[in-house]
Amino acid sequence: MDSLSSDIKPDIVSMINDRQEVTYSELKSFASSLNVEEDVLRKSLKELEDANTIASRSSGGILTYYVLQSENVLRRIIIVEDDKNINKLMSLSVGKGFDITQIYDGKEALQKIKYEKPDLVILDLMLPGLDGLEICQTIKKSPSLSDTIVIIVSAMDATSNRFKGIKYGADYYIKKPFDPVELRSLVTIFLKKKGKKFDPLVDLPNENKISDAVEKAVKNNDSNYELGRIRVEGLAEFAGRFGTDSGITILRLVSQLLQDKVKERGSDVFVGFLNGDDFVIGGNQNKLDRLIPDIKIEFAAVLPFIYQSEGYKPIELGIDDIYGAEAPKLDLSYTTIEKDYLREKRSEILRGKDKTSIGSYTYEELRKMFGSENLDIIITRGQGGVRLSIGKGSKDD
Repeated sequence: MDSLSSDIKPDIVSMINDRQEVTYSELKSFASSLNVEEDVLRKSLKELEDANTIASRSSGGILTYYVLQSENVLRRIIIVEDDKNINKLMSLSVGKGFDITQIYDGKEALQKIKYEKPDLVILDLMLPGLDGLEICQTIKKSPSLSDTIVIIVSAMDATSNRFKGIKYGADYYIKKPFDPVELRSLVTIFLKKKGKKFDPLVDLPNENKISDAVEKAVKNNDSNYELGRIRVEGLAEFAGRFGTDSGITILRLVSQLLQDKVKERGSDVFVGFLNGDDFVIGGNQNKLDRLIPDIKIEFAAVLPFIYQSEGYKPIELGIDDIYGAEAPKLDLSYTTIEKDYLREKRSEILRGKDKTSIGSYTYEELRKMFGSENLDIIITRGQGGVRLSIGKGSKDD
């Protein structure tokens, strides 16, 4: 077994390196083609992770592996948490291979951050001296610090604070009690991932994984397996009124909300992103019947804070909003994609493809299958990061 484990590791690294990211199911199929048993594959992956050659993260219900950069310089991390035991746990969770500074006071932390310019900050919200949201906002507004990764880890009510954290520029929000493995994987992938910068929005399962979900849906004889679309209704109008950064904030919020709910359920539910105002979700119908209402309820709970952040006052105050106009209505809608409809659209697309090299579907083809052809929102990614533009389906067009 040990020799087989050693033999397959270079192949694993080469495969992940070529593709930038590879799912566990893809690695399992690869190992099977080489007649390597699954326990050998698992052992090889663990050895590679322990050696900081690769890192893994469960995103959208799919375990994905990334190749890490080998660097001579230690990346600098500042942990800001006033509870000494939790601060220590955070440091232990991140593990070795980083230059870690532990701070327990908000005011002292901001001074240290400005002076040391760390690569990443792990930040609690309730701090003596200065609260975490103000620290996050200061970091992201400073030209010399704006590239610093900020991960908020907080026990404060996530209903409003997750949104505020994302709006102020936080790269991720983790609720306490936190999972040490999740924190470690996020830190490692944010700082050491090879290739394009990791982004939890666009790094949701991509067109390849959504294509796999489509194939599973059309070929699955289980009548309880369901594939559907979650749309952020009104996002184009909202982004048109308040700016594209506000639109991206809403998408990041929904993305993290979806991922959190999937983790909370502990279920094998799949979540993907169609690079617009639509997300794809798939899984057992009974699980989705419980999950979708939860997601809608949590999004509805955060809406008042979203509107207030753009200058709209709560109705109960009896005060007109500062714009003197009705707020653009945001909502989450869910549409089940019937299998017959999916098969029909898939057949139309396949008729125009080379049958010998179908591969994965493009985003354009997937949108057609999910009834999302008239784009209200288009997400693109370049060297400057994620960009949002209002698409051809928008009222503003």
